[in-house]
Amino acid sequence: MLPERNSPFRRALSMLLAFLATPCLMVLLPLSSASAAPAGLIEEDITFTSGELALHGTVIAPATASSTRRPGMVMVHGSGRVTREGYREEAEAFARSGIVTLIYDKRRPPSKLDLDFSLLADDALAGLRALGSRPDVDPAMTGLWGVSEGGWVAPLAASRSADVAFVVIVGGPGVSPERQQSWNLVNRLAAAGVSGSLRDTVSRTTLGLLVGAGMFPESGYDPVPVLTRVNQPVLGLWGELDRVIPGAESMRVFQESFDRGGNDHYTLRAIPGADHTMRVSPDGFVRRDEISPDYLEQVGSWVSGLAAGPPAASIGQPSQQDRHSEPVEAGSPWVQVAAVAVLLLAFAGYGVSAVVRRLRGHRDAPPARRPARWLATTGLLSVLGLFGYLGYLASTGAKSIGVVVLGRPVPWLVLQLLALGVVAATVTTIVVSWRARTELSTVHRTRLGLLLAGGAVFVPWALNWGLLLP
Repeated sequence: MLPERNSPFRRALSMLLAFLATPCLMVLLPLSSASAAPAGLIEEDITFTSGELALHGTVIAPATASSTRRPGMVMVHGSGRVTREGYREEAEAFARSGIVTLIYDKRRPPSKLDLDFSLLADDALAGLRALGSRPDVDPAMTGLWGVSEGGWVAPLAASRSADVAFVVIVGGPGVSPERQQSWNLVNRLAAAGVSGSLRDTVSRTTLGLLVGAGMFPESGYDPVPVLTRVNQPVLGLWGELDRVIPGAESMRVFQESFDRGGNDHYTLRAIPGADHTMRVSPDGFVRRDEISPDYLEQVGSWVSGLAAGPPAASIGQPSQQDRHSEPVEAGSPWVQVAAVAVLLLAFAGYGVSAVVRRLRGHRDAPPARRPARWLATTGLLSVLGLFGYLGYLASTGAKSIGVVVLGRPVPWLVLQLLALGVVAATVTTIVVSWRARTELSTVHRTRLGLLLAGGAVFVPWALNWGLLLP
């Protein structure tokens, strides 16, 4: 059983997570009419409900009258606490191509630990019903658009409701969130020039601990069973330079899942020169504000073309992907808690006991005093420094690595040197203590025994965290 959600342990692991988701009763309540809309478009703010939650959105539509109802599309969010404004530019482009588009503010869960794809799918369907009830929208031609995390959510919503006429997926992951995040973190570190053990420490050990502690919500979500149940026409687009999700791998998973489920109405494409969110980018890491015109054109023409009937299955050339994603093995939080408790007790306890003895007037010192002090100091700095550094990487999203030397960020290099110091000090303390064993009092034997126990535990612990690996 894990600690309560408000415990210090859960709060600490929650920080690392940044490093790194019943049928609805829909009520449509217009709040305001069109105002300050771009030329050629009209906007209307609406409120609709998903269960008992009121969601606020904006419908963007062509200003010109039409003799027939237009297709509609609900835009489903990516990860994080995003609002409708993050999708306005694309929504306006889709509206100019003749699609009435709904953007809305994503629900705010109590914490990052409360992410729930099922609830988000319910919200998307509530928005679909709100949009489809408009007199200018054809409900039989109203579908969902989902980006990134929305690539998990939108298919889930479509698999639940025949009211979804089509699905547009942008940067949709074909793997579980834990595999996607691990793949993404390795890319970030590699782009910063980091090689060696830190990659695995961040993308596998740390992530695995979060998964094992239940601190990575929806981490094991498998999109394949859902994709096999999607029978609506699907347009899947991936940026050729996507560094966040494995694009080529995901495209293959989508194709195989649709084929297995008997859906032969899909179009899968890679967009040249686009990153994860379809912004123009030179390498997938440097993001520009310009949205790929090719992407906007493909979405507009594909949705408009559905009026002539569902398209036949079609798949383009996948983007280049250097390596496959890999599963993340769940770590044991209690093993880590026990190991850290032993290390802190051993290293900090040695210094505390020395202070207590001095306050009580005991001035004698064991023959191994110097190497023992070195062991206690380097051991304590290594343990505290590791979690401090991983916490820093978490708070910056691994985007602020700093100076890299020999494939290692300077803080990581210092931590590895400290770890070597701990091993050397452990060996030296053992040798000196053994040679002077007849001179050691019972108290000194106890203090050194506890300290050396910490040194012994430190070696496998440091290997697990990559501190003693190249």
